[in-house]
Amino acid sequence: MIRFWFSIVLFLSSFSAVHGKDELVTASKTFTESVILGEMLAQVAATSGQETRHWAELGGTRVIWEALLAGEVDVYVDYTGTLTKEILALEESVSFSELQTILADKYEVGLSAPLGFSNSYGVGIRKAYALEHSLSKISDLKKVPDMKMGYSPPFMKRNDGWPELRRRYGLNQEPTGLDHDLALAALDSGQIDATDIYTTDAEIAFYGLTVLEDDLEFFPDYSAVVLYRKSLEQEAPNALRAMLTLEGKITAEQMQALNKAAKIDQISTAEVSASFLHETLNVSVQVRQKTIWSEIMRHTGDHLILVGLSLLSAIIVALPLGIWATKSPKLAYIIMPVVSIVQTIPSLALFVFLIPLLGIGFAPAFFALFIYSLLPIVRNTHAGLSAIPRDIIQSADALGLPAGARLRLVELPIALPSILAGIKTSAVINVGTATLGALIGAGGYGQPIISGIRLADTELILSGAVPAALMALIIQYGFDVLESRYASRGLKL
Repeated sequence: MIRFWFSIVLFLSSFSAVHGKDELVTASKTFTESVILGEMLAQVAATSGQETRHWAELGGTRVIWEALLAGEVDVYVDYTGTLTKEILALEESVSFSELQTILADKYEVGLSAPLGFSNSYGVGIRKAYALEHSLSKISDLKKVPDMKMGYSPPFMKRNDGWPELRRRYGLNQEPTGLDHDLALAALDSGQIDATDIYTTDAEIAFYGLTVLEDDLEFFPDYSAVVLYRKSLEQEAPNALRAMLTLEGKITAEQMQALNKAAKIDQISTAEVSASFLHETLNVSVQVRQKTIWSEIMRHTGDHLILVGLSLLSAIIVALPLGIWATKSPKLAYIIMPVVSIVQTIPSLALFVFLIPLLGIGFAPAFFALFIYSLLPIVRNTHAGLSAIPRDIIQSADALGLPAGARLRLVELPIALPSILAGIKTSAVINVGTATLGALIGAGGYGQPIISGIRLADTELILSGAVPAALMALIIQYGFDVLESRYASRGLKL
């Protein structure tokens, strides 16, 4: 067992480095504007001769910030308001130069000059609803305390989000949490009356939304800026200079147009970024076209490796745990509660907890899936062995079988159907949970699902959801075949 865990540690260590020594990694959050800007950074850095990679849709603010501090990511675009209110949680406002100093001295993170536009939070409502209730500013929301609000989960919790906005304006509504892109569609269809929007969202014009005036000036400035590891100044100075040429080059109108091209017109973010760089900086970028089938095959490979290795590791560990729990009631009081408790930890929370220890990408996703696969196997192994009639055990003892031989030749074969049922349950849970690994850069079928939700692209969502369902069915069928081949015929009868 010690050798097994030593191998696992070495294995995870080999996957923890997301990029090679000479590779520069840009990253983006899970909304379209961030993906465009992350792609733009990678493309312009590559013109300096630097090998680059864009890690797209890498979760939310906290995930990508922790990845930057851990050195897993080299550079990404964020916003000054997010930095001051959410990441640094500063109670008092600071100047831009003070913000640069804090980031450099405390975190060894560099901060560029603003890219030229601000993407603030705002409250968006349908124009017809605004006219019906005479709403033009956020303080007017007090007129309609029963309005249905749907805000994105980050906005519901952020220091610059709903809790403080509610206190500042004295609002009484009780909003529900909704994914940002789904909330915009729900707003357009009339299922909700208000949601949080970004002021450069393409949907503002597309859906004809009214953005309420922030009359009490609650929201801070959200100028877009480039955050980078200070060590890039020595490690990749040419690439850094190339990326900083974007300072002051993007207006709010241009950013909104770029968002529209990617999200409404369904042009790939790589093409949108390349077109802008060519028009603005006279930089030519070659964009490689990807077919949906090549992407499905790539995601299948990632998902299969992630699920297969984590499930295999769980089987190797869970079977002995289930056996020990059966043989020793004292151990059972420890093993069963522990594996039950870890099963209740929310997957996204566990992913974030593991980032400081294992970085981002394959390693934390592998470990989380391994943990979630333990309970069904341990429980079913324990239940299967415990249910063996006592007279069968006594007969084996009367034949003079040693404990190890009795376990191998009698107990495990009888308990096999129960054990395989636990493994099948773990496999199905594993396949589904693995889709969330895309939020921390683990790839797999979660990647097209996240992208599809962001772009409201049903075909893209299905290209991840359908293969994931098929994989779960195929794995379950495979274990059914194993059971039919190796389970005792007498037990089947």
